[in-house]
Amino acid sequence: MKKVLLFTTVVLLFLSCGNKKKQEPVVQQGPSAHAEWVYDATIYEVNVRQYTPEGTFNAFAANLPRLKDLGVKILWFMPIQTIGEKERKGTLGSYYSIRNYTEVNKEFGTLDDFRNVVKQAHDQGMKVILDWVANHTSRDNVWMYEHPDWHVRDSLGNIPVLYDWTDIGELNYDNADMRAEMIRSMMFWVREADIDGFRCDVAGEVPTDFWVTAKDSLKTLKADIFMLAEAEKPELNEQAFDAFYAWDFHHKMNMVAQGKENADSLRLSLNRMKERFSKTAIPMYFTSNHDENSWNGTEFERMGEAAKTFAALTYMLPGMPLIYSGQEVGFNRRLQFFEKDSIDWTDKGGFTPLYQSLVAFKKANPALFTQEKAGEMIEITNDKPESVWSFKRVKGANEVVCVFNLSKDNVTVKFNEKVPGKNFKSFADDQVAKPAKQMNLKPWEYKVFYK
Repeated sequence: MKKVLLFTTVVLLFLSCGNKKKQEPVVQQGPSAHAEWVYDATIYEVNVRQYTPEGTFNAFAANLPRLKDLGVKILWFMPIQTIGEKERKGTLGSYYSIRNYTEVNKEFGTLDDFRNVVKQAHDQGMKVILDWVANHTSRDNVWMYEHPDWHVRDSLGNIPVLYDWTDIGELNYDNADMRAEMIRSMMFWVREADIDGFRCDVAGEVPTDFWVTAKDSLKTLKADIFMLAEAEKPELNEQAFDAFYAWDFHHKMNMVAQGKENADSLRLSLNRMKERFSKTAIPMYFTSNHDENSWNGTEFERMGEAAKTFAALTYMLPGMPLIYSGQEVGFNRRLQFFEKDSIDWTDKGGFTPLYQSLVAFKKANPALFTQEKAGEMIEITNDKPESVWSFKRVKGANEVVCVFNLSKDNVTVKFNEKVPGKNFKSFADDQVAKPAKQMNLKPWEYKVFYK
């Protein structure tokens, strides 16, 4: 992807003007790098097409009370715009092949329907972010005919194919007019639908200076705008984004679950993140998402009996956990990506109470908050470090102690101190815990304590 200089001051002023809804100023309490509602939040990815038999915004809206009870804070909607017809994949096409950035896919409903979902989510205390595809468009996107120079073209004037993405064309970020229109399109959704931010697709393939300008422009509409990068690129979080994908850690969880690596690989991955990223950059941890589910397999295919264990681990580490549509009921099937394929909402494995308790536990314990508002993470030394990860999170008087057996074997582990210590209770039964220097753990068993 080609790089260009920052927009001129004239472009910035132009983007900041226009008919926009007035927003009340957000008052931050103390030195916060992010909106105050971010620090104890769980993010939830919404796949509208597969969420209900109808596959519409209105049908999804009926689930908002359930999601409120689940405790999620941020709803991330996969792209809702019209999908291209040219070289379309499957019958319904890819969410990520966008034909018009400011037009709603009638498969899901209307702009008013989406506005209504956002309002209902806000009324129930949730925030809404929209998936944004800035790297490429469909091959029949409206810009492609009106502005041929807005897309990357080869020497013959053709749109080259990226990877196996035969249904899309890459955008040309050497073109300042295209950049300006892209930002205007992003601002449209904040202004017209009152969304709270964006999850930005393949963010690392788009020039960082574009995201800086976009963030500055979006903040003129909503000061506490939230930005999640589908990338693991430190400079993005240093300049424009709140959160990033903890891809490396995710891959390590899969490897540990499959017995190909041990707990040390997770420690090393976490340490690399700490070294590479700023202290305020929020890693998003996940055991599944739309890409993983459809292309690499469900969490049960990749993690087997360790699926619940790693789900719990994502709530204990400094960062933001993700739940993908259906995970809260243990949905165990790969969803088709380009066809209609509804989720079965029967919870056969007790996943709903598990996620509900994890979300509530994170909110109730400031030690588990994210990044600069979080508790310090301190390793608890044990004699089985290759299998058992033991650590505590401490924030003032609040302390959470975690012991995870990240192996398929029964393990007897000894600690260099009594675990969990005095005056602790057990998660999630709230029983008084007895301190001990030794524990017997079943395969993939974990124990969490708090005070």
